This record gives sequence, structure tokens and C-alpha cells, in this order.
Amino acid sequence: MSTAVASSPNENHWQDWLAWAAQAGVRVPDTPEFHQARERVWAGSEYVALSAARHPQALAELLTSDALTRNDGAATINTRLQQALAEVSDEETLGIALRQLRRTQMMRIIWRDLAGWADLDETLADLSALAEACVCHSLARLEPWLQAELGEPHDADGVPQRLLVLGMGKLGAGELNLSSDIDLIFAYPSKGEVQGGPRALSNEQFFTRLCQRLIKALDAQTPEGFVFRVDARLRPFGDAGPLAMHFDALEAYYHAHAREWERYAMIKARVIAGPPQAGAELMAMLRPFVYRRYLDFGAIDSLRHLKRLIDQEVRRKGMADNIKLGPGGIREIEFIGQSFQLIRGGREPELQCRAILQVLQQLMHKGLLDAEVVAELTAAYRFLRRTENRLQAWADRQTHSLPTRDAELERLAHTLEFPDRASFLAQLRTHREKVQQHFDAIFAEPDQAESGADQGLGELWNEPPEPAEASATLSRAGFRDPEHAWQRLEQFRQSVQRKGLGQLALERLQCLMPRLLDQLTASDVSTANSAEQALTLDVTLDRVLHVLEAVLGRTAYLSLLVERPDALRQLTQLCAMSPWFSERTARAPVLLDELLDARRLFAPLRRADLDAELDALLAPLGADDLEQRMERLRQFAQGNQLRVAAADITGAIELMVVSDYLTEIAEVAVARSLSLAWDGLQARHGVPAGRDRQHNGFLVLGYGKLGGLELGYHSDLDLVFLYDGEDALEATDGERPVTAAQFYIRLGQRLIHIMTTPTYSGVLYDIDMRLRPDGQKGMIARALDSFASYQRHEAWAWEHQALVRARPVAGDPRLAQRFAAVRREILCLERDPEQIRTKVREMRAKMRATLDQSHAQQFDLKQGRGGIADIEFMVQYAVLRWAARYPELTDWTDNIRLLETLNRLDLLPEDTAAVLTQAYKSLRAAYHRNALRDAPGCVNNDQLVSERQQVVQCWDSLMEDQHR
Repeated sequence: MSTAVASSPNENHWQDWLAWAAQAGVRVPDTPEFHQARERVWAGSEYVALSAARHPQALAELLTSDALTRNDGAATINTRLQQALAEVSDEETLGIALRQLRRTQMMRIIWRDLAGWADLDETLADLSALAEACVCHSLARLEPWLQAELGEPHDADGVPQRLLVLGMGKLGAGELNLSSDIDLIFAYPSKGEVQGGPRALSNEQFFTRLCQRLIKALDAQTPEGFVFRVDARLRPFGDAGPLAMHFDALEAYYHAHAREWERYAMIKARVIAGPPQAGAELMAMLRPFVYRRYLDFGAIDSLRHLKRLIDQEVRRKGMADNIKLGPGGIREIEFIGQSFQLIRGGREPELQCRAILQVLQQLMHKGLLDAEVVAELTAAYRFLRRTENRLQAWADRQTHSLPTRDAELERLAHTLEFPDRASFLAQLRTHREKVQQHFDAIFAEPDQAESGADQGLGELWNEPPEPAEASATLSRAGFRDPEHAWQRLEQFRQSVQRKGLGQLALERLQCLMPRLLDQLTASDVSTANSAEQALTLDVTLDRVLHVLEAVLGRTAYLSLLVERPDALRQLTQLCAMSPWFSERTARAPVLLDELLDARRLFAPLRRADLDAELDALLAPLGADDLEQRMERLRQFAQGNQLRVAAADITGAIELMVVSDYLTEIAEVAVARSLSLAWDGLQARHGVPAGRDRQHNGFLVLGYGKLGGLELGYHSDLDLVFLYDGEDALEATDGERPVTAAQFYIRLGQRLIHIMTTPTYSGVLYDIDMRLRPDGQKGMIARALDSFASYQRHEAWAWEHQALVRARPVAGDPRLAQRFAAVRREILCLERDPEQIRTKVREMRAKMRATLDQSHAQQFDLKQGRGGIADIEFMVQYAVLRWAARYPELTDWTDNIRLLETLNRLDLLPEDTAAVLTQAYKSLRAAYHRNALRDAPGCVNNDQLVSERQQVVQCWDSLMEDQHR
């Protein structure tokens, strides 16, 4: 490398500077490290060498202050700029000071970069900090100067208005390169008029002039050079639009007129100057435009289209060696990250970051990109950005194309520490090939991704034959009723035509339908040419079309199924297995999102992970946006129920844990609904004395299946609300105080409202409050002491039966402990065995008489004789009879563990507990299967005969035998 340095014409500039330094008495560091670094800098940057020769004081200042050896960072850059602008009094002196400081800082940044004293992250951060500081400090001086000249802008209410500056692209992301333009968008909060000026002006006129002066201060080429080239073409309507727009106009533009590429541009947008509160308001307003609330797979096709346009331009201009826009270049890495951000960022706020390397890390943590892929993309990005900086360091000129002359390529290779240009080009080629490989894998055209697929039934959609020929084709494919299947397809085609879909939706369907029809006969949907397979094909077609009819007007979901063949495959498989799945998905199409990741789809979450997922879903929403929080709650519950169902019907989880999963989903939903209800009431009324969200003095009890950890797919929630009755008449501490008792009653009402009010996705859960004291006539919430008194003195025997399955599911943990003591006390009361048996038996007879749907052909799994309810009543009777002697019977609320306890205590005859346990599992398994088929809770009378007979025998022995 020393040979290359010695022959560099830049060495003459160094000799010029040395001569000046000798005359000025500036000491030059005399260390090997300094001389080696200086040689590398002079060999790699003509700009630094020329700047030192023409402005020797700048390098002297850097040397005497030791600035070259330190990582100054944004704070120091800001301080230095503030000091440099301390004496400026007009736009001319402002421009000179800015350019002089910019020159010094660029020399420092380039020196540290070429010398290897700064890594890439520091270089990009310092360049971004320098640009941001120049914009902020320039605006801080120009704005008051213009107000003194023209007056101060105000809105209609007389509130002063200030300019905000959005940094776009690499500036917004803190990734600015060595000779980059800065892309800026200007905004102000409200339209209005300028007050106190010599003539009438609108706010737009004022801020337009301010923007023009700011751009001139930064962009104009003067004898001192320039500060930063400013590009304002990313603003609404581009060059044809106003330089500055108020917030309402911006919102209207992005809602109605913005093009898809403007979404990508806005990903990196950041307010770099202006009032922080207004800046936060602006970003909150723009966020829904960038990040959609659904998974937006249409973004892939839009990015694919944009990349095609870039490729055409690259080919037209012969820019294959452009490391930014060319194949495998920087832009492709950014597009990979942005595609995931645009698709998922609205649902996963962690992806709403700006810097591409941070985005890639998030994608790895979330399992969306393999660690190896992220490592290769990261290494390529760092290599390409270092190469970009070394290209631009030579002449402070914005370029991304490799040199065409061998000598210049050699120089570039040496600055990047390669021995020659060949080794550099080989490494560059390797990185670009890997980037392009990963880019092509993600952005492959859907038809290309599925190339080679057997067209089979697919031809029926785009080239529909005559009905007879279509029926013959469907018959050969294995449909039992091919004429009906063809009619169903034609009915769907007519539905598409009636909808009047846009061109994009029609294109998506044209791609989707052939693949869907081919997927129906894939081996994993139907494997044998049997009657059962034929039925599966017929019903699967009908179910999948039912889902598609629900999403025809929502192109994003059509795009999802086109872009992700694995999601389409899961859709057909699960529709084949379960009408519950297709019906639930048709009612809430957002559930299609769950099909994207088989690892998640067939691995339901447990409590801690459920809480974390719900936190992430609610995080992007404002605290006052109750409607959207309610909607997200419903999406959370339905999505996780679907995962349980998918794992259930495919056998990925055992039956006995299905209810555990469903119960935990409900618990999380109830607990979060209670938090939302608490927050709403707290804002209105304050809270009772000494209470907070955790120790809120309120308790939600789950009864029935929720309390017994046996929730099913269609279960409603049996709830009872209790509160701490101490100081019930004391007022809350808010502006609109109510008594504590009133507060808790309203809290219960608000909780019910949050869970049962329909939103776009329906209700969260149906709530049944009839098990509360005094039933439907009772108060919504009751003090714990009053509840205890009621249980001791007024409750019916069936209410004590219900208490066997009652447990806290949300609310104050201290109140939960007090309730547990009350429950144990009530269940452990001494009872006459014959009396309690008679009451339980009579209640069971009443239930069967009114609820049993059994008849000659079918058996009611729950209410029929020998069914689930018989087992539950036997267990409840046993607890109420023996808990006074064996308090451990109050430890559990679920039937399986209660039967285990009864067996361990030897309280049931012989093998009764084992028989009932096995029968209970079999009956519940059938009940779950029926739920997934959307069938009533009944089976044919010839099913489960042995289990039912065993339950009846146990009932007769335990409940009817007068000697027991």
C-alpha cells in the first residue's frame, strides 16, 4: 500500500500543509499510528487532502483538539455547531459558519473512517447527527428572523405555529452516507394567518418562505461549498406540491392520493426539528398509513413492481455496477426488511424501527428470517455501505457506481484493505450473489414459486369448459357429486362478478383459484380414492369457497393466499377437517393470518406467552382507543382458539390439554378486559382509597367450565363478581366521585360491556351471570362478606354444587385468598349425607327433564343419562358429602383431579373413580370433536354405549342405592 500512497498526487497537498504548519507553529504528531493513518486517508480521499491544503487551519484545529482520535458523537457535534453559530446574525454569516463547520466535521469523519479508527456504525451515526444538527440549528435561527420580518403564524384559535421537519430515508434512519442528499418533508400543525406582520399572509405562505430559506442555507453552492444537498421531492405531490403542508392536508393526501412507494419512504421518516409534542402527533397520524392493522401481503407485489422499475432504469442506464440499485445491492437488502415491516409492522410494533440492521435482527428474533440469512444480509450490508462510503470519500461526490479504470479500482480495493482489485471484486461478487439469492427467494413471483405444479383442476377457473366436460374432470379428480361441485364453482364466479372487484383483486383471484383447485386434490388433503375422500373433496371445496366469499372485497387476504402457498395449503387442510374452522374464519378473516407459520399454528401458547402476545397487540394503540383495544382482544382470543383447534384436529396436542389452553386464553382475556374497565373508570371517577390496578379490591370468579378448567370451543363464561366491602360507602378520589360500592358495580358493568359488545370481529365471549347470589335479580357485584353470608344462610344446595367449580380468574390477589377461605368454609360444612344426595339427585332430574336432547336415534353427550353432567353431579355430591372430613377435596375445581383425590382417599366404591375418569375423557373427546364439526352435542345412539352404561351403573350405585 505504501507504493500506492507514494505515487498519489495527494502527497503534494500534504507537503503544502506541512509547510503551512511549520510556519504556523502547529505540531504534527510523530507516531507510526498517525503517519500510517494519514497515508491511508490521503490515498483514499482527495477531498480531505484538498481541504487540508486549501483550509489548513481546519486540519490544525482537529489535531490540536485531538478530535481525530475521539468518537465525538451527536452531543459533541451539537455543541460544536452551537459554538460555531454563536455569533451569526444574518443568513450570510449563517451560511459561512455552517459550511466551515461541515468541512471540519467531514474531514474528521472521513479521516476516522479511512484510518480504521471508526467502525461503520459510528460513521453513519456521526454523518446523520451532523445533518440533523445543521437542520435544527439553522431552523432555530431562520424561524425567528423570518417572524421578525413577516410576523408570527397562528391557527384559528390564536395558537402560534412552528415548522416541523421530517428526515426521510437514510437521515431518518440514522444511516446517512458520506456524500448523501438529505430528503426532507416540511409540515406545520394547522392552517391560519400570520399575525403582527406588515401584510396579510397565510401560514402556508409563511412556511413556504421559511422552507425556501432553510433549503438555501443548506443546499446553495457558495465559495465555501455547501452544507447538504436537500431533496424535497418526497413531499406530497412531489415538485408540484407545496413545500409545507398542515397536518390535515397531509392526512388527507396520505389517505386518498399517496402511492405505494410513499409507504416505503415513510418507514424511515423521523421528526428531526420542531416542537416534540407536535412531532409526536404528526408521527402518530402517519403511522396507520405506513403500518396497516392487518397483515398486508399486497406490499410484496408492490415492492416487486417497484424493484422491476428500478431494474429497468438500471439496465437502461447501464448501471449494473451500481452497488445501491444494481442486482444484490443495498436497495435489495432494504426491500427485504421493508417487505416484512409493511406486511407485519401494524401487528408487531417491534418491526416499526428505522435502521435496516435493527430490522434484520428483529426478523431473526421473531423467527421470520433464519439466523444464517440475517448474518449474510448483515455482512453484505456492512460491506456494501463501507464500499459506498469509500467511493464517496474520494471527492465528496454522491456516487454508487464502481470505477471503470483499473487504477481507481485498485485504490478503492486498498482503502477497503484488500491486496488488489481482483480479491475485492471477488468478495463483492459473493456478497451481491447472496443478497440476490435471498431477495429472489422472498420476492419470487407467485406463479414462479409454484412453477411445475400440476395444473389439473386449475384449468377449470381461467378456461372454464362446458358443464359436461367440467363434471367429467371433477369426477376423475374424485368428487362424489361433480355436477354440484361445478355449480358451486360457477356460483362463486358469479359472486365475484356481482362484487364488481377492482383490477388488482381480479388479478389475485386469477392467480389464486387455479392453485386452490389443484391444492384440493393434493396428497395431504385426500389420499385415497374412497367415498370418504370424495366427501372430503366436496365439502372442502364448499368450505374454502365460503371463506373466500367472505374476503373477496379485501385484497390483502387474497394476496396473502397468493404470496404464501403454505397458508393456502393449511387453509384447505383445516377446512377439510373442520367446519368450525371455515365458519370461524369466514366470520373473522383476520384469522387467516394464523396460517402463515405452521410452528405457531400447531403450537398453542401458554399463559406467559399469551400475556406477552396480547401486550404486543395492544402496544401500538392509544390508551383512549377503547374500541380498537376491544377489537384486538377479540382477534387475540379468536386467533389463539384457532391455534388450539388446529393443533387439536391434527393431533398435535392431547385432548386433556385442549381445555387447559382454551381456559388460559379466556383467563387472559378476562384479566385484560378488567384492566381496560378499571382504566376507564379511574379516568372518570378516580379509585377507592388505597386501591390500584393490581390491588383493586375486585375479584372475578369463574364458575362452571371456566372454573373447572374445562372450557370448550363454544363455551360461554359463567362469572361472578365480588369486591372488598370495607369502606364501601367511602367516595373515590376523582373529579366525579362515587362510593366504592357504586364504583365496583360500574366496574362489573363495564367489564361485561367490554367483553360482550360486538365489534367488527364479534363478541369476546358470551357472559352468563346467573350463578351470582339471587341469580338474575341479584346485584352485578357483591361484597365478599355479603357473599359469604349468603352462602352460609341462603344459598341452595345447587349453589354449593356450583361453588365446587368456582375459582378466581382475575382481580385482586389478596381478595382471592379471602375468597378461597370462604369457599373452603362453605364446602366443608357438615351435611347430612342422605339429604345432600337427595337434593343433588333431584336437581339432576330437573336438568335432564328440561335440557336432555336425547331420543331414539341420538344421545345428548352432556345431559343424557350416563353423560357428562351425571359425572359432574356425582363428583360434586362426593365433595359436599365428605369435604368436612377431608378438606383437601376443596383444593381443586376440575373433575379429573377431584376424582383422583376421591380415589386416593378411598371414598368411592372399588374402581368407580377410574371408570368415571375414563368415561369422562371419552365423552369430552366426543364433545370436542362435535364442536369442531359445528355439530350439536349429540352422537348416534350406538356410540359410546359401554362408557354410558358404566356411568349409569356408577350413578345407580352412588346416588340411588339407599344404603350408600
